[in-house]
Amino acid sequence: MSDKLKQIINKQNQKATEEVDHSDEIVQLVGFIIGEEEYAVPILSIQEIIKPIGWTRVPQTPQYILGVFNLRGSVIPLIDLRVKFGLSAKNHNEETRFFVLKQGDEVAGFVIDRLTMAIRINKGDIGPAPDTIDSDDSMIEGVGKQEGRILTILKVNKLLERDF
Repeated sequence: MSDKLKQIINKQNQKATEEVDHSDEIVQLVGFIIGEEEYAVPILSIQEIIKPIGWTRVPQTPQYILGVFNLRGSVIPLIDLRVKFGLSAKNHNEETRFFVLKQGDEVAGFVIDRLTMAIRINKGDIGPAPDTIDSDDSMIEGVGKQEGRILTILKVNKLLERDF
C-alpha cells in the first residue's frame, strides 16, 4: 500500500473517531418548569408526555403522591413534583403535563407545571451538583449552563426511587 493511500485511510479513521467523540459530548434533555425553576431529565428516560388525565387517590401515601392512573392498561403512580420539591400544590391548567419516566422496571408519572423544550447541551457545560448537597442522596445530577440560563438536571433513578 502506498504512503499516500495510508495517509488518506489514517485521515478518514481520524475523522470518523472525531465524529464519534463529538457526538459523545452532547447530552439530550427535556426541560420543564416547576414553580419558578427550570429542570431537565435525559430524553431517553421519558416514556411519554401527556395532558393530564384522571387519577385515583391512594390512601396513606405521602402528600406528593396524588394517586395512580391507568395508561393503556398499566397502573402508574402519579407524583406531584411541586409538592415533592416543597412548593404548594397548584390546580392544573392548559400548560400542565404528566410525563412518564421509565428506567428498567421502574415507571412513574410526574406532574409538571409546563414543558420548555428539548435541549442539546455539551457535557462540558454541565457542572456537578452544588457542594452543599449530599451527592449520594441528592436528586440533582448536575447543573447545566446554556445561553445565559441555568437548569437543574435531575437523576431519574432518584425520582423513581420508592420512598413511600
